[in-house]
Amino acid sequence: MSVIRPAFLVGIAVLIPGMASAHRLDEYLQATTIDLARDHIALHLHLVPGVDVAKSVIQELDTNHDGTLSLFEERSYVSQIIHRLSVFLNGEQQPITLNTATFPPLKDIQGGTGVVDLQLTITTVPQIGFNHLIYINRGSGPETAWLVNCLLPSDPTFHILQQKRSPNQSDYQLDFQILPSKIHN
Repeated sequence: MSVIRPAFLVGIAVLIPGMASAHRLDEYLQATTIDLARDHIALHLHLVPGVDVAKSVIQELDTNHDGTLSLFEERSYVSQIIHRLSVFLNGEQQPITLNTATFPPLKDIQGGTGVVDLQLTITTVPQIGFNHLIYINRGSGPETAWLVNCLLPSDPTFHILQQKRSPNQSDYQLDFQILPSKIHN
């Protein structure tokens, strides 16, 4: 059993606040995680406009320019984001539906710390055996930065074989395999 020294813990505690407050200034970060399940694929998008691009994102969001976001404006923006996404499973395009959307106050977006959080679902049944998923995010401009990754599946019959990304990560491909479930009597 190892003993963690108190000085080490203090050092970590000092570093964490600085790491947590770091954010991009000149990019619109669109980070996506993909979670595979037997009856669906979940997409979780974190959209974080940096300070330097916040004004243009706010103009897209606050279409009536009243300084607040209405439910209509939020839904319209979500629709635009979903329209810019494409998901294909084994060569077939999959419809994407919204589960939840959370929007920060516009002042947080202006400060570069506001996160638009979208939880999306693709209702599909991946096949037993080999599967190939393609995820494309066409973003919202040249200042967009993409990140994408697949979460480790909680189902032990799912096996991630390979992940491929374009250099800017706007295009992502995932090869995975599903083994047959063992039936216990």
